[in-house]
Amino acid sequence: MYVLGVFTLLTVQAAIALMQRPRYGGKIANNRFVLLFYIFITFALGTIDYAANARYTEMIWIDLRDIPGGPLALIESYMDFRINVIELFTYFVMGWCMQALLLHRCSVIWCRARSVMVPMIALYIAMLAVSILILIQASTSATFFNINTLLLYLCMEVGFTLIYTILATSRLLVMRSQMKQAVAQYAMARYNSSTYDTVILMLIESAMLYSVFCVILIVSIVSHSGGVTNLFYLSITSVQGIAQLLIIIRVARGGR
Repeated sequence: MYVLGVFTLLTVQAAIALMQRPRYGGKIANNRFVLLFYIFITFALGTIDYAANARYTEMIWIDLRDIPGGPLALIESYMDFRINVIELFTYFVMGWCMQALLLHRCSVIWCRARSVMVPMIALYIAMLAVSILILIQASTSATFFNINTLLLYLCMEVGFTLIYTILATSRLLVMRSQMKQAVAQYAMARYNSSTYDTVILMLIESAMLYSVFCVILIVSIVSHSGGVTNLFYLSITSVQGIAQLLIIIRVARGGR
């Protein structure tokens, strides 16, 4: 519940920041309506996902705990309940939106370089295909957390985030170095690299927040730790949203 509260608070802060005039000559106002639409859609999807997960958790441990087999039987029959089908669909759609934003950022930072964008787009399409496959498999009443493709999807999602972070930060580091060399040609000039440093730090912080959380979820699924899995899966969409909003808010406020 606390994670959803933080997600809600950051969504409001992001919306307010986007509606205000950017400081330090920021250009985020040029696409603020697109970003407002983005944070609205992701918040709606994240809220639906969290509510559905919370409701099913309540069913497992309170409402239906006395059925034959107990909570374990309910966990194994996860996809027999329509509420979980809705939850899974919103989880994937939210993931698609957020990974698409990372793909767009990568395209901007690398100036649409084919050597970078072709592999990233291919990985993104592969993630879409795997998520659709999971939906098909889950709809056939397969035990959800025992679906191997779910682990594959989570690993691909972490990999996509890390690859994006490495590509973006390496590009920014190279550009920072080039700027220092260019400015060094002028005897009286001094170059302040704080802007590049701030952006790089934002990217790393955002990637670490979600990646660590997702790795813990992967380990819990592999080790069949049902309680830990339910706890982290319940909050994963909110954490993913928080990681993205942290960057949007800082950039909208001027990145300082």
